[in-house]
Amino acid sequence: MQKNSLKRLRSVTVLIFITVFGLSACGLLPEKSDETKTWSAARLYQEAKSDLANGSYESAIKNLEKLESRFPFGTYAQQAQMEIPYVYYKQGDQAQALASIERFIKLHPNHENLDYIYYLRGLVNFNDQVSFFQALAKQDMTERDPKAAREAFDAFKALVTRFPGSKYTPDALLRMKYLVNTMAQYDLHVAKYYFRRGAYLASANRAQSAIKEYPDAPAIEEALYVLYNSYDKMGLIELRDDANRVFTTNFPNSKFTHASKEEKSWWQFW
Repeated sequence: MQKNSLKRLRSVTVLIFITVFGLSACGLLPEKSDETKTWSAARLYQEAKSDLANGSYESAIKNLEKLESRFPFGTYAQQAQMEIPYVYYKQGDQAQALASIERFIKLHPNHENLDYIYYLRGLVNFNDQVSFFQALAKQDMTERDPKAAREAFDAFKALVTRFPGSKYTPDALLRMKYLVNTMAQYDLHVAKYYFRRGAYLASANRAQSAIKEYPDAPAIEEALYVLYNSYDKMGLIELRDDANRVFTTNFPNSKFTHASKEEKSWWQFW
């Protein structure tokens, strides 16, 4: 019993020694100093801008966050809050970019540069949807929904509606037009996907959805033709003739009506 007690005592003594020595050793090591500790708000901001220009996004974020933390009530703090989402955007971090954008809007609902923040929100989503549509041809059209495209459109629409005279509005309008075309094209792809598999009702519904949602998009010409053929396959003669009437009235010289039967099927062109 005494031997066991003696062993336990020695173990505790060794443990205490190691702990004390470790703490002492830590105290002997020099602390890593923060060279930015004495920097002014202007210095932090300029360093962050320099980091951004050089592509050092992590460093830029750190300096902007330090600026906002140390000088929370100055104009530089607001500038940092406005720069942070852009840095995240350049870094490719969509979630953080959008979160910091919403934070800025909440903190500064009447800021003089709020139109830029609305525009940036559209760009962040637009960038994501461009990646989606670039990959569109390589995957099943029904696997993903172009949610980012709709969110980008809504963001640009909010900018155009609230700030019609903004210098960012003309570009936003062009991007909205592109988004409308690509969303209509997506619905058309899905309609043709269903048609190819014999799901004619689903094909007709998706084509009709594209026609109603995006009536001015170039893809509507083919969407009407898909609608006509879907109704024809289902034997819905009256609906087929109505679709054909609308189609021939709006597109009397359509390439789809003159396509040779020996050519690849129109619904396989994609």
